[in-house]
Amino acid sequence: MAAWITAGRAGEPRGPGVEPIPIWLTRAQGLLDLGLGRYDVAMQRFIGLTGGPHRHLMLSVHSLPDQVEAAVRIGRATDAGPAAVRFTRWAEATGTAWAGAVELRCRALLAADDARAEELYERALAAHEGDGRPFEQARTRLLYGEWLRRAKRRAAAREALTVALESFERMRAAAWAARARTELRAVGAAPTAPSADVHHVDRLTAQELRVVLLAATGLSNREIGARLFLSPRTVGYHLSNAYPKLGVTSRAALGALELG
Repeated sequence: MAAWITAGRAGEPRGPGVEPIPIWLTRAQGLLDLGLGRYDVAMQRFIGLTGGPHRHLMLSVHSLPDQVEAAVRIGRATDAGPAAVRFTRWAEATGTAWAGAVELRCRALLAADDARAEELYERALAAHEGDGRPFEQARTRLLYGEWLRRAKRRAAAREALTVALESFERMRAAAWAARARTELRAVGAAPTAPSADVHHVDRLTAQELRVVLLAATGLSNREIGARLFLSPRTVGYHLSNAYPKLGVTSRAALGALELG
């Protein structure tokens, strides 16, 4: 079994036996930055995740589409190319539906021709159906809606962005819902304001909630995994998904939330 590796202050691995908490934290922070529109900061986080000592970790591969999106949004599409190619190879090798859908999304982001971009977005959304990744599907729809807005197709953009917003709200992904609302306002829509009485707990899946509640008590990923019969890697995965939904970027911040 591969040893756990985590990054030190200088980005170098500390060695085996250490849970990769800083890596998962960087992933969560990068997703939150993307949702909040801090694309330059997100780009730097994902560059650190997809290269160097973390390059061959699964988390690194899963971060490649995020790096592509961040690069395109800050006008560095050329730099996104290698990340997109690497993810395409992995997606083709695994053959999983969600990876295929996200790979199409990356190609749409990088498409120079409008007709080609639209075709790829439509194919990506079709591939997302039944893939079990509603967050990724909502992200694809959001990007498609943003593309439609820039193409001055306001009615179609409004439809796509409204569906994306509804999806993010169901998942309680607050930062991403706010980004969808901003885009809707840009096409002249008046999206409803987020509910002020939504409890933080309602933003999480059942498994994310179990993991977060234990993490808030100070338990390590390994300790949480032992209690829930999960691997430390899976615990880290759930935490990285939960942080953006809760609007936090660290385990320490969980203690300040009303989770009980």
